Amino acid sequence: LWRLGNCARLLKTNHFRTAASNTSFPAVWMLLAQYSGRIPGLFVVVKKNTSFTMPETVEDKTNPELYLPHPGVRGMTVLDREAFKRTVVVPALKVKKEIVSSVLKSLKQSVLQRPGLKRVVEDPEDEDSRFVILDPHKIPEFSLGESEQQVLKQLSVHPEVSKYHLELTYENFKSEEILRAVLPEGQEVTSGFSRVGHIAHLNLRDHQLPYRHLIGQVIMDKNPGVTCVVNKTNIIDSTYRNFEMEVLAGENNLVTKVKENNTAYELDFSKVYWNPRLSTEHGRIVELLKPGDVLFDVFAGIGPFAIPAARRKCRVFANDLNPESYAWLLHNCKLNKVDTKVKAFNMDGRDFLRGPVREELSKELPLLKEGHRTAFHIVMNLPALAVEFLDVFRHLLVGEPCSPAGLPTVHCYGFSKHSNPARDIQERAEASLGTSLAGRCSTFLVRNVAPNKEMLCLSFQIPADVLYKRPCPDEAKPASKRLCTSQDSSEEKLPS
Repeated sequence: LWRLGNCARLLKTNHFRTAASNTSFPAVWMLLAQYSGRIPGLFVVVKKNTSFTMPETVEDKTNPELYLPHPGVRGMTVLDREAFKRTVVVPALKVKKEIVSSVLKSLKQSVLQRPGLKRVVEDPEDEDSRFVILDPHKIPEFSLGESEQQVLKQLSVHPEVSKYHLELTYENFKSEEILRAVLPEGQEVTSGFSRVGHIAHLNLRDHQLPYRHLIGQVIMDKNPGVTCVVNKTNIIDSTYRNFEMEVLAGENNLVTKVKENNTAYELDFSKVYWNPRLSTEHGRIVELLKPGDVLFDVFAGIGPFAIPAARRKCRVFANDLNPESYAWLLHNCKLNKVDTKVKAFNMDGRDFLRGPVREELSKELPLLKEGHRTAFHIVMNLPALAVEFLDVFRHLLVGEPCSPAGLPTVHCYGFSKHSNPARDIQERAEASLGTSLAGRCSTFLVRNVAPNKEMLCLSFQIPADVLYKRPCPDEAKPASKRLCTSQDSSEEKLPS
């Protein structure tokens, strides 16, 4: 028994760590579940990971109709709320209204707990009595157990269980229950969405598209505060990192307000990039900064790194190529009263690094003294391409290297489908920089973007031999008489 119990726990841990999205159980897991019913004291608890917005419906073996809408809604594409009505038979106790609260307290494990459904209803034939609705999962045979009967005996309540006809309507069903009843049997049901202010953002699969307007309406109905539901219609492949979308339900208003890490932002979701799943990562990087530090945000978007850093009393240089992102960046800086602390730019990332970043580093780094406190951070949050921009740092500055402690720290984001994503992104960065980062970098797993696709952050201090180009000793001589090494000559051919 001890070995079998431990085996079950290990299987549960390992299975759901590696395959939380898999809806089927391994055969050995099902075998253990069967044994759990035969061996007293052994219970196997199974809990599937689902999206926070639409919890998984638990299959009811004893009363499968209780939480299912009317079967006639299958295939519906235009939402008809009246069609979801149905009546189910549930167990109930008839009790005097004076002791209803005592019965609820004493039988709290057996009373119906489903949100939106009343646990106590009036008795149409006796105004002095009430029906207490019981959970059919707990009372499957419409008969109370011995312990429940003993409790009722102490309260002078007759233990006979009545059959109560409970009417269920559209309002009583959860989003996933409704969609599972509507979509063809066996097809995947949308299990989550991103919330951006009043907007719910979906990524529907092809088989769900015929039902997209109904899905949008259901999500809007079941999530207070959502007044617009959109579906992404293409991948993020544009220069400006936004994507086309279709409004499925609600108002066609894509200008919204969001709050992240106690900072407010406003944006047009159809024209700029915003991902609420990056909130934790934004906070992690900002926590690394100290007052007086300098942040260069190469792909700043509307400011989720830049504005909190400025509020932290850092000096911030923020850039984005998208004119709309640049405009909203300026707007949000004013909204958060940090517009005097953020210098904003609307440039290509390479031009920003070779221009304002190089200018500021050339001015600031030579002034650093031993024991200095100012740190320089460069954030490059463009996962699809940022690694390719790292070659810009090759001999970006001219002169003698500053103190190693003063070298800028880069936080570069990237996607990887490699079996070893950390090694993959490091090797790609090393290829762009032209040097090894072994022992000089750290990799942080940000999130799983898709099956076998990870988003990571590679952090490292730019090596001095990469960042600095030593002046040629014959630089003062006429060009025809200069004698530079082949390496210096090749570096002079790099675009400036």
